[in-house]
Amino acid sequence: MQPRLAPPAQDRSRRRSPRPRRTAVLAACAAVLGTTLTALAPHAAAQRSPQAAPEFREEVLYQGGTGGYSCYRIPAVVEAADGTLLAFAEGRVDSCSDKGDIDIVLRRSTDGGDTWTASQVVLSGDGDTRGNPAPVVDRESGRISLLSTHNPGADDTRRTPYLQHSTDNGRTWTPARSMAAELSRPEWDRWYATGPGHGLQLATGEHAGRLLVGGNHQGLDGRQGAHLVYSDDGGLNWKLGADDTRGTQPPDVKPQELSLFEREDGSVYAAARDERGTDPGNRAAAVSSDGGVTWDAPFEITPSLVSPVVQGATLRHGDEVLASLPAHPADRKVMSVRASHDDGRTWEPWQEGRVIHWGPTAYSDMVELAEDRVGLLYEAGTASPYETIRWARFNDAFLDQPQEDPPPQPAPAPGATTPDVSRSDNTAYVRGSSVLRPGRFGNSLYLDNADDHVDARVEVPWNDSLDVGDGDFTWTGWFKYGRTNGAHAIMWAYGVGGNAPSVWLRAEPERDRIIARMQMEQAAVSVQTTGAYNDNAFHFVTLQRAGGKLTLSVDGTAFAADAPPGSPTAGKEFGIGGIDIGQRLDGANRFHGYLDDMRVYDRALSPGELRGVRNGNADVPRGQRLRLPLDTVDPR
Repeated sequence: MQPRLAPPAQDRSRRRSPRPRRTAVLAACAAVLGTTLTALAPHAAAQRSPQAAPEFREEVLYQGGTGGYSCYRIPAVVEAADGTLLAFAEGRVDSCSDKGDIDIVLRRSTDGGDTWTASQVVLSGDGDTRGNPAPVVDRESGRISLLSTHNPGADDTRRTPYLQHSTDNGRTWTPARSMAAELSRPEWDRWYATGPGHGLQLATGEHAGRLLVGGNHQGLDGRQGAHLVYSDDGGLNWKLGADDTRGTQPPDVKPQELSLFEREDGSVYAAARDERGTDPGNRAAAVSSDGGVTWDAPFEITPSLVSPVVQGATLRHGDEVLASLPAHPADRKVMSVRASHDDGRTWEPWQEGRVIHWGPTAYSDMVELAEDRVGLLYEAGTASPYETIRWARFNDAFLDQPQEDPPPQPAPAPGATTPDVSRSDNTAYVRGSSVLRPGRFGNSLYLDNADDHVDARVEVPWNDSLDVGDGDFTWTGWFKYGRTNGAHAIMWAYGVGGNAPSVWLRAEPERDRIIARMQMEQAAVSVQTTGAYNDNAFHFVTLQRAGGKLTLSVDGTAFAADAPPGSPTAGKEFGIGGIDIGQRLDGANRFHGYLDDMRVYDRALSPGELRGVRNGNADVPRGQRLRLPLDTVDPR
């Protein structure tokens, strides 16, 4: 078991106290809304039982590769006026791509999420894209409005908003009609998105009953931003409301994919995905005090809500607000539910919230259920977040349980080893068809990855000694190969896929280059050579972060690029890969050839030190985290 990663004990003791289930909030609302209160909040009378046992149930609602769809994405969930639950998704016919033949599909539950109907098509793409479902319910009339976006299947730039309704709790739906004239602007001609996820009906104040849905937009001129749309007649007619459009310069915040909740003072809080703005952090927020017509101030980063770049959902739940989104700071992993006890001004860290799924996960939406329960509809899988959309139900007692530690990293399989002669003494496992042959200095390791069925590499499991953090580092080593096609990983560390923090070095002879890449929390940098060095001779390679640059050198010829700040091991508290020499961490890009004397340092070696390593195999022990001479193999 890994060391405990929760905050100190005194912080842990300040976990949320048992929630007063809506009583005080609803009493205040009743003075304003009178007899309309029950219609606006169907679970208003539900109160928490202090003796309730923790409850958690989960099932898969949408499975990729079934129902005529390769992939299901973009969940949204609402409760109809009669209590029916509606779970929307995009059914993507050919692939998980954001464009192509995509339908909006729906499953319904009339028993609180115990059982569900078969999937029905709400809006057919017929070869084009119908997506970003954003449903909202008018509690007075029972009418459900579904906003969505449409675009030609092969072109995801010309997106326009559409609207349709259901007046029978989701059984049938009207044809969709274009809302471009009402809810878009001519200059928003590059991108338009509704939601995704449920909208909001205001319960208090002069705008009580108003329906609100979030959106975002971008023009071909580069200007982009986030906006609200609203309806004061139960969803029949809609207007464009608050708009925060940014200029063409790199924005400090780039808000997208809004999720809304009503604060206790009646203002509207919009939680947003920040699409890699320059400010540190991936979540942002803005507030509207006039019912969504204008923003009080532009969107600002929400530093206490740590997540990767991804959509997230919010939900008022009694005297607090819940947020569902991945907890990993950079990669789409670890679905969590975290609370705010001050209307979104600050948020619990993941350690004080509750992890729902430790593996890959992405988009989500939530709905309030009877008593003290919450429903969560979210994307999750084992290898990819987009394998399934799952339905989970849980109560407050489940949320109040102490958070468990992340699962321990799996132990490496036993096998042959080669010694690490650094002071860190990492165990390096020699896998597959790997044999010793003459090298640049002494022996080298020959990896016979002649075809995809061979798995020859050196595996160095994660150890804290391999953590270079956000500081300088240096990799050095020798390689020799003669392949003319394919991609061949020389060294690969920490993570793989998507935006997983990582560092890697790969030969790509078809592109006539050696390329290195470093991925951090919010940015990445790549650098490449102008040749493939595939001449069956030994070449000395270094990869170094120093002085704000990432520098790749082969035989002393350097290529550099600006390196933004950040750590390629961000999220290590959730488990992380070690270093693979001779392939990608997932087994791809296998190297066929010779590797010799591979090293990792937690500092920038000087030019003189690098010359000593290159010309004379100098030891240079200071800062050395890993050194594999690859001269011997112990078969064990």
